[in-house]
Amino acid sequence: MMLRARSLTALGLVAALSACSNEGELVIDQGVGIASVLTLCPSVGIPDYTGDVTTFRSADDTTVASLDVSAAMTDLRATCNDTADKIYSEASFTVNARRTDTRGARSVELPYFVTVLRGGTAVVSKRVGTVTLTFADGQERASATAKAGGFINRADAALPEDIRQKITKRRRAGDAEAALDPLADPEVKAAIARTRFEMLVGFQLTEAQLRYNVTR
Repeated sequence: MMLRARSLTALGLVAALSACSNEGELVIDQGVGIASVLTLCPSVGIPDYTGDVTTFRSADDTTVASLDVSAAMTDLRATCNDTADKIYSEASFTVNARRTDTRGARSVELPYFVTVLRGGTAVVSKRVGTVTLTFADGQERASATAKAGGFINRADAALPEDIRQKITKRRRAGDAEAALDPLADPEVKAAIARTRFEMLVGFQLTEAQLRYNVTR
């Protein structure tokens, strides 16, 4: 599943040149002034086409004349507690909405999902929540904040010790191993993939709503 550019990645760049960062993190590539770090926390993002939702007054009419409410997720922020056996990641976000008919006070409930993926494809968990937007009489726009969270087994997110040793093993110049990139080793690549988790947040769309987002 593709993530938009606003996703918060766990494989990030940090301004450090050390063997490791925080506990549970592992530097896997070093350059001039930067290092790539693997963490126990999942990357967090909004999958393509699920960060917006549009509703219509008529299910059979998806023209501008029938548009009822449009909403978008923004300001996605993530926190992660990786100190326990169950790693907990939480994402907060804002939903900004606009309605076309401003007559009368109105509340609109929009469902959203939070899914934890392992290795990019395996669904670990999925939950559905609801964010409520309240429009005052005569008000065109409304906003609300919501939170979504997920748990990950610490053991599943940690690299096996033998793989860590392969990555961090010191190699002397001139050794045959010195010219080999440990990250190119199929065993290492597969192990890293198994420990990579994503927490994805988006609107719980109907097939028609998803098709509208894809084709508009």
